[in-house]
Amino acid sequence: MTKNGTVLTVVAVVLAAIYISFFTDWFKKQTIQIIPQIRYGRPSQLSRGPGKAQVYPVSFSLPQYYRLTCIRVFAEADLATNKYPTALWHLVSESNSVPTKSIIYGLPIRGMHAAVEQARPEPLQPDVKYMIQVEVGKIKAQTNFWTTELLQ
Repeated sequence: MTKNGTVLTVVAVVLAAIYISFFTDWFKKQTIQIIPQIRYGRPSQLSRGPGKAQVYPVSFSLPQYYRLTCIRVFAEADLATNKYPTALWHLVSESNSVPTKSIIYGLPIRGMHAAVEQARPEPLQPDVKYMIQVEVGKIKAQTNFWTTELLQ
């Protein structure tokens, strides 16, 4: 191969590498977008007890169907102050969970169970910031959310 042919081959390989790195998803880390929504209308199914204000339920939308492997919810204050925070709601799946596109806090998801046997989700408090962490295999995502007190 001539000197000119070698230079053109090297330039073509460099341009192909630049194109692949900037315009394709081959080397990008996959992400999941979680969209929290307060569901106004009726109170959450998780009762906070008599005499305490009820809150609206919170749902989480995912951009497509995923086989979730782990869901955890923490209070942000607990995350900030504790090295090992306690999860308010923690679900895991050892096998295949049902593909899911939306989650409602505290409601069971087929194919998933509580990480601690017989554990129940803690009721949410009004105007307290929380964080949800979702795992799908090696892909992890998290977002912050809160809920509001039920208006009567």
